[in-house]
Amino acid sequence: MSNIITPQNSTFQSILLSRIHNKRYTTLQTPKPLAIIQPNRETQIKTIILCAKQHNLQLRIRSCGHDFESLSSVSTVPFIILDMLNFRSININYSDETAWVQAGASLGELYYKIGMTSPIHGFSAALCPGVCTGGHISGGGYGPMMRMHGLTIDNVLDARLMDVNGDVLDRKSMGEDVFWAIRGGGGASFGVIISWKIKLSRVPPKVTVFRVKRTEEQGSFEAIHRWQYVAPNLPKEIFIRAELDVVNKTIMVYFIGHYLGQAQDLVSLLEQRYPELDLKKKECFEMSWVESTVFWIDGHPAEKITSLDELLVAQNGAVDFYKVKSDYIKKPLTKQALKRLWKMTIKIGHVSIKWNPYGGRMSEISEWETPFPHRAGNLALVQYYVYWNEDGIDVTNYYMNLSRQLYKKMAPYVSTNPRETFLNYRDLEIGENPNNQTFLKKAIIYGTKYFKGNFDRLVKAKTFIDPGNFFRNEQSIPPLQTTNSV
Repeated sequence: MSNIITPQNSTFQSILLSRIHNKRYTTLQTPKPLAIIQPNRETQIKTIILCAKQHNLQLRIRSCGHDFESLSSVSTVPFIILDMLNFRSININYSDETAWVQAGASLGELYYKIGMTSPIHGFSAALCPGVCTGGHISGGGYGPMMRMHGLTIDNVLDARLMDVNGDVLDRKSMGEDVFWAIRGGGGASFGVIISWKIKLSRVPPKVTVFRVKRTEEQGSFEAIHRWQYVAPNLPKEIFIRAELDVVNKTIMVYFIGHYLGQAQDLVSLLEQRYPELDLKKKECFEMSWVESTVFWIDGHPAEKITSLDELLVAQNGAVDFYKVKSDYIKKPLTKQALKRLWKMTIKIGHVSIKWNPYGGRMSEISEWETPFPHRAGNLALVQYYVYWNEDGIDVTNYYMNLSRQLYKKMAPYVSTNPRETFLNYRDLEIGENPNNQTFLKKAIIYGTKYFKGNFDRLVKAKTFIDPGNFFRNEQSIPPLQTTNSV
């Protein structure tokens, strides 16, 4: 029997908030579901879908993730939450190097199981172990092995999806168009993702990681300017993220690296290709691949990794109020442009800007192969994370406006026609123009930014599998001639 939690249950509030990552959606004014339902079997998922249809209730599907705009937990119309918490099995087959992973299993649980059973296998996915596979994979999740092994969706072989009629479909029965769509088009637009069949990647017994801080006195400005030219063109085995943070009204730049090889080889190569970083051997740490997934957890010190148990710690509610936006960099910012960004970052204060390098495998896959189109021609994916700690409408409006200003100032230096953005970094402000308020007009705007020319094929797949638009949210894929809005 499904576990049904209603507002009358004493645990309702804690269960609801435990999987909301952004405090902006934890206020008293935030709309609440009529119930949170946690099924244990596939037949129960079917009952929930058919019941919601019968009573004209919107269904929000929740596994666990950052879900920056809380689309899995909030709606403005009567709704229930289908919580995939109990679908967490992981079955690995090393004979063909594949695994079946259910949607509610966290990446940390997947990493842990791989690490405990094989020293030479890994999976190319996120840096955050608390995120679950359901939404992360379907949105085109990335991580430090993407330049070598591609995105999560580039390593999906099959899936189990429950459609609007309660039928469970695999790759063959759903058809290649729908299977194509759920690998990067967002699974929640098409049905309920139950599980994924993924292809594991071979990794060396030891990898190298580093996290170094560079101040302005240590040449941080020159280092990040040069990063734009170097990081996307390094060997595929190397991933170096750059992160701008403000500390006491000064910029700190952190360079966080992951190399599928030994430390000395990495240092020698970067001495030649990226001397501006001035990376030292003592700043590098060799460890197993699975230990490196612990290293990425919120600045975890490499020298203090003593257990893999941290991979099994579940996400437990929101810490900050925040707004996230993203961009794709096609050509390096000039030093003058970087200086403008420097000043804006200091002005905001509560902001972190993460630069993730492209190139390698990401440039080898066609933008049409999956719905995720941001491939060749990109130097980096940039995330702007503006955060604050105080509650209140005035405070929220202040920082939201700063986020918009930062995004506007970056417009001359990023992709255009369309200005591309990353689906898994949802931004509900896309398309929210007073002159474009119809659902279809908004859908064309956000659909083009997330998917470029792939949006039309996604609409056709949606029309085939869910013509009545039952599975929908504020930025879902609409069917042709839809009559339902959110």
